[in-house]
Amino acid sequence: MDFVTNLWNDNRPLAMLIAGIIIVIPFLIFYVRKALSEHPKGLIPAALSNMGERFGYYIMNAVLSLFICSKFGVSDTAAGIMFAIFYFLIYVLSLPGGIIADRTQNYKRTIIWGIIVMAAGYCILSVPVFSGHGFSWVMVLTMFALIMIACGNGLFKGNLQALVGQMYDDFEAEAAKKGPEALAKAKEKRDTGFQIFYVFINIGGVIAPFIAPIIRNWWLGVHGMTYNAQLPKLCHDYVTNNMQGNDLENLTALTQQYPEAANDLGAFCDSYVTVFNTGVHYAFIASVLAMLISLVIFLCTKKGMPNPAKKAKTDEVSYTAEEKAAMAKDIKQRMMGLYAVLGVCVFFWMSFHQNAESLSFFARDFVNSSAIPVEIWQCINPFFVIVLTPVIMWLFARLARKGKEVSTPKKIAFGMAIAACAYIFLMVVCANVGYPKPGEFLGMPADEADALRVGPWVMIVTYFFLTVAELFISPLGLSFVSKIAPKHIQGICQGLWLSATAIGNLLILLGPVFYNNLPSLWMCWLVFAAICIIAMGIMFGMLKWLEKITAQQQ
Repeated sequence: MDFVTNLWNDNRPLAMLIAGIIIVIPFLIFYVRKALSEHPKGLIPAALSNMGERFGYYIMNAVLSLFICSKFGVSDTAAGIMFAIFYFLIYVLSLPGGIIADRTQNYKRTIIWGIIVMAAGYCILSVPVFSGHGFSWVMVLTMFALIMIACGNGLFKGNLQALVGQMYDDFEAEAAKKGPEALAKAKEKRDTGFQIFYVFINIGGVIAPFIAPIIRNWWLGVHGMTYNAQLPKLCHDYVTNNMQGNDLENLTALTQQYPEAANDLGAFCDSYVTVFNTGVHYAFIASVLAMLISLVIFLCTKKGMPNPAKKAKTDEVSYTAEEKAAMAKDIKQRMMGLYAVLGVCVFFWMSFHQNAESLSFFARDFVNSSAIPVEIWQCINPFFVIVLTPVIMWLFARLARKGKEVSTPKKIAFGMAIAACAYIFLMVVCANVGYPKPGEFLGMPADEADALRVGPWVMIVTYFFLTVAELFISPLGLSFVSKIAPKHIQGICQGLWLSATAIGNLLILLGPVFYNNLPSLWMCWLVFAAICIIAMGIMFGMLKWLEKITAQQQ
């Protein structure tokens, strides 16, 4: 009973979140069920397969940057670089994954191998091995595991999205047999279908960020310790003789509840870091189980899923020179439109995925985390995705019924504006409090720093804006790619979309640099707000051209 009581007391935020989900579930079921009756039958199995994989991924994603810092004692910037490279590989490897599937024309087997390789990577991460502080063979092993996860994701992610795109190609082909009116209605379903697909991705993402903190805090409790976001860094600094300013005073204050720390502070610091990170290692076992669930779902339903269309053999049809030129021009136009949108979306992902970099560090350093562990803030984004997607779907449908349909390129432009609002909000908050850069803030006496930390509401508002922006860009971007991608290279085009995401993810390494080195914290958020505003302006400048290209594919 004590264990259950402690679990409840330590995880009230999880219980409250689950209660909130339960409240909205009837509405979601009603709305989604009604929507699904007009969509391809394979949409839900594909979404469930993706949901299982994303659940395992979000367990790791919620803690990875912080885990690298706490395990190896490296700086925020170094951890940010490692995370950015991994995040880059996660998405850029979707391009060779798409090429493999397009050339072999065996999308389903490619997806299956992707899940297996990812599961193997998570298995390696779940093993708690240690070898001191800083760079070591354990860090190399960790990087190898992350590369395996990235390779598996490259085989899986883009190709599953290509299958969903093919479902709607087949759906529209069947509707075309019934006449122009039926075809027009079928074409309207694609954006909605990808939004539903995106909701399922995020269902697992709501609960996943809680897994690592729950298991880690339980393991700390087993060893008579409690969670503190500041302790791992302070412990590393003490053991490596890297203490600065008031750090020793703060470390002593945070460890005064442990008698063993008074006897041998160095031994306690080593023990705390080991126990802290062992709990996170054990959390990756849940990622392995999630991969296996995703594999079972896909294996059981793959027969009902299509394969993207094969390229027609050129010797079966003869074309005139004019027809060949027209086809080449059409493909060139499609690809130019795709590259233009991808270029803008690079800057969205650079800004949005700060949730795993500078925004996580901000939550650790400047937000009161006494009641809510830092990693749990990662769940706010997928929670908002689930709750807000039906609202945004309703809004777009209502506008369409009134003859005021918003084009996909215009939605993406509006999304960039909304993302800018998130960083403008943070900029105003930090400027109002007068935060210096993090190193100076954390060097203050603990009591003074605690008094200046902001409440959880700041993270909630920030993630609200970022989530709305995401819903205007990410699922609709997938839909845009599926609309204009030439039939015989759908896997490659989805890989290009994910490669643009990869470039944005690589650029997120600038986040910790801005975060730690600009004179005041508000300047960091000003940089990201400016990036989003500039990208919005570029998107609106290309709007008529992009809408023309999209209309030609209708």
